[in-house]
Amino acid sequence: MTTTRFAPSPTGLLHVGNLRTAVLNWMLARKAGGTFILRIDDTDTARSEARFADAIRRDLEWLGLTWDREERQSERFERYAAATETLRAATRVYECFETPLELELKRKTQLAMGKPPVYDRGALMLTNAEREALRETRNPHLRFLLERRPIEWDDLIRGPQSVDGASISDPVLYRADGQLLYTLASVVDDIEMGVTHVVRGADHVTNTGAQIQIFEALGAAPPRFAHHALLTGPQGEALSKRLGTLSLADLREGGVEPAALLAFMARLGSSLPVEVATDPAALVAAFDPGQFGLSPTRFDAEELRLHSAKTLRALPLAAVADRLSAIGVPEARQAAFWEAVGPNLDRFDEAAGWWALCREGPGAADIPAEDIDFVETALALLPPRPWGPESWGAWTEAVKRATGRKGRALFQPLRRALTGRDRGPEMARLMPLLEGPLPASAAGPAGG
Repeated sequence: MTTTRFAPSPTGLLHVGNLRTAVLNWMLARKAGGTFILRIDDTDTARSEARFADAIRRDLEWLGLTWDREERQSERFERYAAATETLRAATRVYECFETPLELELKRKTQLAMGKPPVYDRGALMLTNAEREALRETRNPHLRFLLERRPIEWDDLIRGPQSVDGASISDPVLYRADGQLLYTLASVVDDIEMGVTHVVRGADHVTNTGAQIQIFEALGAAPPRFAHHALLTGPQGEALSKRLGTLSLADLREGGVEPAALLAFMARLGSSLPVEVATDPAALVAAFDPGQFGLSPTRFDAEELRLHSAKTLRALPLAAVADRLSAIGVPEARQAAFWEAVGPNLDRFDEAAGWWALCREGPGAADIPAEDIDFVETALALLPPRPWGPESWGAWTEAVKRATGRKGRALFQPLRRALTGRDRGPEMARLMPLLEGPLPASAAGPAGG
């Protein structure tokens, strides 16, 4: 069975960069009828917070990215310790005593000499006596001993990949303060949780080479890997520098529709166009990792906003009924209201203003001086309530005959008189929904 996972760290809010990883892993699992695991990477107990883990769950649920089971790395330290002992017995881990400053000096020296900044394995040259002496004043960090050979895999997005084990530093598994790092924990989890496919950013390619050797050292076959291109700003600039983190919480607060964000992230950077998709099943059915390109993927928040507006206008009533109820639209009026107002919205929260207009009326409409007499005449010709789909056409035709006005000079002042606005939904659909009081000059039988 295909099993994928999304492993966010609860040290901050979910943003579009790691959302891309979540969406692709979710679609891969759903298309195969497999399992999608939410794995909370909370081994950094000093920085991990329950409120961020809760926010991650809320964000995924908002998008409809349901998971089949949840795991927490903070509950699995004994499993990582056991794996470490297995590696130790196989002489694939070793203690290192350099401080961060010493490592940085080594790195600068190598670069100055034109050499790649690869850890020189100085710790392996220490005698037992030297190690014991260093332990008196320093806590060691633990590294995995790489075999210095080519590491190859067939990437689902990037094709055949090869990383030379001699060109990368032996990865640190535990820091000197005892902090377990992602490199080992992720491998142990992937093995024990049966993860078959890992989709993640292209910045992990080198790390994947090292992790494949850890899989092998633990006696396990590595999963299939797919490394997607990283997101940039609309001009190709670093995303974080131009647009901040673009947290999902901010996007939700900004009125972005979850269906729009899901479709946007599912297609961005692929050979398929970003299209309105109100049913996630269509996105899943068309998903193929091989459709994604290798070049950095441009993320434009304005394009997302426009796509969100298109998606909102295409949503069926069933998708918004709960939200309409929340702003007070009675169930019996929801179909007519959404048919009238939905195609005119950029953000759903604008619907509340239109419903308030329907319920309460426009108040005192600001009519230009040159239109006041015209509007007075027109309001006197209003048909009595209740208004139906034909009322707007009948009224405007009557006003046209009585005044001789036509076109914009006819329709815009009438729209403003009834709604207080110059633009909005089709009046033939909106007019039957207007239940509030009319301007005072429309008193009498026509005023209703």
